[in-house]
Amino acid sequence: MKKLFLCAFMLVGLAFSSQAQQFSKNALGLRLGDNDGFGGEISYQRGLSKNNRLELDLGWRNSKHVDAYKLVGLYQWVWDLDKGFNWYAGVGGGIGSWSYDYNGANDNGTIILAAGDIGIEYNFAEVPLQLSLDFRPELYLNNNGDNQFRENNFGPDIALGIRYRF
Repeated sequence: MKKLFLCAFMLVGLAFSSQAQQFSKNALGLRLGDNDGFGGEISYQRGLSKNNRLELDLGWRNSKHVDAYKLVGLYQWVWDLDKGFNWYAGVGGGIGSWSYDYNGANDNGTIILAAGDIGIEYNFAEVPLQLSLDFRPELYLNNNGDNQFRENNFGPDIALGIRYRF
């Protein structure tokens, strides 16, 4: 009887530990893409449940003529396609700031945006690594249309993400 109880206890422990490795609560890394001139973002994902998570992305740009930052938050739904291979969709918004200075012409402002997100990802089983490819259309809500940094109210963003899961 003791052996049966010990075996059952070990099987339950093994089941919980294998599930914990498959579904990581956090992921931190980079999201690299067009991103309206930002080029790259630091990306953090926080799992809320097996099928839902939050993603926060901080992008910045510092060049000779333009300095900017943007923080975007997304709520995402995740669907399992195959072991480790998922697709996801989400909605969210963001805020940021920019300044432009070139040959005596300068301008600055804030960015307020609404965003959608759709993508695919692969979570490696052997190492805690996640690769993703997504499309994030952004709609700028407060664009005045006459500055050097924003020419229209829409910004399509395609990016490759690489994150460490923990």
